[in-house]
Amino acid sequence: MVAPSYSSCLYECHVMHHRLSPKRHRFDFSFFMFYLDLDELPSLEKSLGLFGTKPSRLYRFLESDYLPLGPQPLKEKVQTILHREGIQTPLHRVRLLTHTRVLGYIFNPVSFYYCFDPNNVAFAVIAEVGNTFGEKKLFVLPRSEHPDSEDGFCFRGNAVKHFYVSPFSDLNLQFDFRLGVPDTQFKIAIDDCNAHHHPVVISRFKGTRKPLTNSTLLKMTLKFPLMTTQVISQIHWHAFLLWLKGVPFFKKEASPELQQHVLLPHPALARYYSQQSQGASHGSFSKASP
Repeated sequence: MVAPSYSSCLYECHVMHHRLSPKRHRFDFSFFMFYLDLDELPSLEKSLGLFGTKPSRLYRFLESDYLPLGPQPLKEKVQTILHREGIQTPLHRVRLLTHTRVLGYIFNPVSFYYCFDPNNVAFAVIAEVGNTFGEKKLFVLPRSEHPDSEDGFCFRGNAVKHFYVSPFSDLNLQFDFRLGVPDTQFKIAIDDCNAHHHPVVISRFKGTRKPLTNSTLLKMTLKFPLMTTQVISQIHWHAFLLWLKGVPFFKKEASPELQQHVLLPHPALARYYSQQSQGASHGSFSKASP
């Protein structure tokens, strides 16, 4: 059993996704996620039969699945990103809210890297947003100077997407991030807003902490089998429903100039980058403005 002092845990989660325009569409989905302290990974692998880095584990964590910026250890990559964004606070711990591989398959619509200082205060979050083309884009959110104690959101920021998340969303929409720090519970809001700051898509995401033990992981497996496969299936199913409703469809190849700072770019996008000699697909990030 995992020692009680470990900060790594599971969260049983619920997401609500509500599109307001041009057609209304809503779905709710329940699942679970890992919240992993990167320094605890070796000990967790020894303690848990279902989790680890070995191919035989049902839930397999590979650092190469995250932050595709080079061969450095994942924690060092986080440090590099913070420094590039001018965040000099000493990094003590990184805790990652994510899906791992399940039977070898992984898909993460978004993973969150919570960065803690030596006093165990979260001072920054890196949101790693993914799409079904295998591309990723990073958004860096420093801690709010005046967090709202009522809603619990310590991190707030806005950034133009310039990333092909959905074929039914304009690339010029803005992400409006509001994040709390995971504790016994957590809540996250990420809305797509237009140029007038009116929400087009509302997303709400909350979770309840569960201990990361063999027994709890087995219970979550039985309750939410093949988690990552369920996630990608839901995305494609609701895309089909939006298509049936006649929601306008944006082709990925149509606007490569509006897809900026993309990691692991799709071949068509990589060719555009090469032609423009931008080098934007390597090591550029979007820092969300407060």
